[in-house]
Amino acid sequence: MNAVSSLGFVGLGVMGAPMCNNLAAKSGLAVAGFDNVPEAIARMQGAAFHPCQSLAQVADNADVVFLSLPAVKQVAEVCRGPGGLFAHKGRVKIVVDMSTSAVKETRELAGEAAQHGITWLDAPVARLREAARLGTLSIMVGGPKEAYDTVLPYLKCMGSDITHCGAVGAGQTVKILNNMIVFMTAHALSEALLIGREAGVDPKLLFETMALGSSDSFVLRNIGLKALVPGIFPLLAFPTEYAIKDISLALELARDGGVVAEQATRTHALLEKTRDAGYAKEYYPVMIKLLEAMIKKP
Repeated sequence: MNAVSSLGFVGLGVMGAPMCNNLAAKSGLAVAGFDNVPEAIARMQGAAFHPCQSLAQVADNADVVFLSLPAVKQVAEVCRGPGGLFAHKGRVKIVVDMSTSAVKETRELAGEAAQHGITWLDAPVARLREAARLGTLSIMVGGPKEAYDTVLPYLKCMGSDITHCGAVGAGQTVKILNNMIVFMTAHALSEALLIGREAGVDPKLLFETMALGSSDSFVLRNIGLKALVPGIFPLLAFPTEYAIKDISLALELARDGGVVAEQATRTHALLEKTRDAGYAKEYYPVMIKLLEAMIKKP
């Protein structure tokens, strides 16, 4: 495609807002931004950020549009809906979906985008809100290499580790499986904490010592020590309902591939019980409360 002269960003939520801020601050280009919550647009800052009142306005002012939305349902609405990016193409040449979206639907959207002369890249992100703020996300990309090369300088504004994983859908596959492992590890750490505590070992000491050995991991040092040990599960972190969505996508991939994912199925069931117990909005390691309630004293 021709040189990129302006960018768009749709979805200015907990992750999208800091990602868009970094894009506007570092890319050297104007960023046309939109969210269906007016307050989210009003919170954005910086001379390079240009607030838009509609998706059509974004499409008219951006060669490349980045999406950061809750799920593939919202991605489809932004693209297929009245006045969306497909109906009102404007000048858009590339759409980069940085949401975590189902693989099958991602490939369907990519096919529809091609019919409108738009190239689709899936580029979901990993790591926490602080990484979004610092521009140190891990970004996993699926789609044509030429389009990847075109948007790479802009992805580098938001992430420090960017991987081209293969064709459309490959980025989503890698991200979904990454999250599946994270949730399963948090489940295992929750059980370890409770077993150790009931055996008389301080949870903080347990995890700090484990971090010195072969069970060390990012999940142990962050979710384990910063959430499970102190029992802090804030509402504005990654909620249980989001975790259920992502691990459900992993189980869908497993079924499509004929894989029996027993451990992931157990973690999915625990997350659903956690949601049903009233913790849908809390940071998902709150699952430990369900396990704690099942402790049977001798």
